[in-house]
Amino acid sequence: MIVSPTDAHLARAAELLHAGELVALPTETVYGLGADANNPVAAARIFAAKHRPADHPLIVHLADAGQLPAWASEIPPEALALARAFWPGPLTLILKKQASVSDVVTGGQDTVGLRIPDHPVALALLRAFGGGIAAPSANRFGRISPTTAQHVWEELGDSVAMILDGGACDVGIESTILDLSRGEPVILRPGMIGRAAIAAVIGQQPRLKGERTDAPRVSGSLVAHYAPRTPMRMASAAEILAAPAHCAVLQRAVEHLPGRYAMSIDAPFDADGYARELYANLRALDASGAQEILVETLPADSCWDAVHDRLGRAVVGSGHTQDKT
Repeated sequence: MIVSPTDAHLARAAELLHAGELVALPTETVYGLGADANNPVAAARIFAAKHRPADHPLIVHLADAGQLPAWASEIPPEALALARAFWPGPLTLILKKQASVSDVVTGGQDTVGLRIPDHPVALALLRAFGGGIAAPSANRFGRISPTTAQHVWEELGDSVAMILDGGACDVGIESTILDLSRGEPVILRPGMIGRAAIAAVIGQQPRLKGERTDAPRVSGSLVAHYAPRTPMRMASAAEILAAPAHCAVLQRAVEHLPGRYAMSIDAPFDADGYARELYANLRALDASGAQEILVETLPADSCWDAVHDRLGRAVVGSGHTQDKT
């Protein structure tokens, strides 16, 4: 059930987590499907509800950076500097795990993903619960991530004991994932905290995942992910203008778009706004009854890297063979 985040509902949500139940919670990125990260049985329920592969690790959400030593056995100075700069916020740090951290949470790896979310409801729940909450996106594995409580209900329904409604997510796409467990910083999943922002804090440009072969597995890193059920592809403005009426269109700069499509949505022009509305827009287009979704190609500027990443994986996940991102 969807509930407002009153003190009584937050206390009840903490009780449910302690009892091993699943609770969906809002974060600034997307809604998470939360379970007690110290309870392997509860964490396993996340995988069952999402139909998620068992070797796909979870991210543990914390209320305070002072909790890091309980989860990470090695905390390099760069991790502390980044925590001070960006937490609470959309940055996940991959660190060597403590022996006590369950293999269910880590996917059997020697590392754990940790972050502090920047959302008042998530932080209130974490404080009420008093421990780490494992919380991947609250949707079926590989599908479009949820950015409202209603999205969670549509995806998972009664498999979640409680859905805390914190409104629409402010960032709208998943956190940047930065690996600090292998001696150098490596971005394993791009997000709205980019390479330049990270380099400004640690004095070193992080590498990208493709430049290392020994990177840990992390959430949202499969080639096919974030996908609608309707086939989807990237398209130029000219292709969109010439597209047949059975298409649904997400456009940003096309002028005088014909009104003959199954659905057309005007996306925000800036990268932050586009990301904030991306998943809600894809869900609406997916539900339109269109035979194909066309997404207008985007600028190549680095501020669009995270959006390019999500759209590229969504194209592959939708089953379309032309990935033009």
